[in-house]
Amino acid sequence: MSPRIKICCIGSIAEAETALLAGADLLGLVSRMPSGPGVISDRDIARIANHVRGRAETVLLTSLTDPVAIAAQWRECGTSVIQLTDVLQNDVSSVVELRKLVPKAGLWQVIHVKDEKAVTESAMYAPHVDGLLLDSGNPEASTKQLGGTGRVHDWRISRRIVSENPETPVWLAGGLTPENVSAAVETARPHGLDVCSGVRTNGQLDGAKARDFVMRARGCE
Repeated sequence: MSPRIKICCIGSIAEAETALLAGADLLGLVSRMPSGPGVISDRDIARIANHVRGRAETVLLTSLTDPVAIAAQWRECGTSVIQLTDVLQNDVSSVVELRKLVPKAGLWQVIHVKDEKAVTESAMYAPHVDGLLLDSGNPEASTKQLGGTGRVHDWRISRRIVSENPETPVWLAGGLTPENVSAAVETARPHGLDVCSGVRTNGQLDGAKARDFVMRARGCE
């Protein structure tokens, strides 16, 4: 099956419509982050989520680490999914707590793939979330990098994570472009793909690049 596609860093209703026309299945909406592109207000996230409701799933990217605060943010934003870009304050136990607070929301845990430790980390979270998203950030940097870096990580590690967690959908992010997406799919075999900077021109979502990405990802070059 061809991978599902999330176009991230959606900044407006106009960009949401462009992404949907390109064939996106999900839209990523970025709340406040310590660094990276695409940040918009929670009010704008709610407005976009409401605008596309019924036509696509929406994903709230949050850097908050307290389950109660995340639940309150999600209730304000009204997205389909919560993407946890950082480790919560009590690791897996906080994810379990959050699940009880937001039973109607999908939960994805971001795993920043730097080395083989990502395989162990993925196995720890997989039973407790609805998806793992493999990205190329650096939470240990002096200013945390929680996504949107445009960097590619080792897709062979991603492939191991996909293989070892067959019950959990795995999404691949990090430096994906129309030019490399076919190789990414062939190597990692993810459930879905997540793209931001690779389909933008001068910071704006580029409809032609987005359509090209979607077609190549689905094997329609």
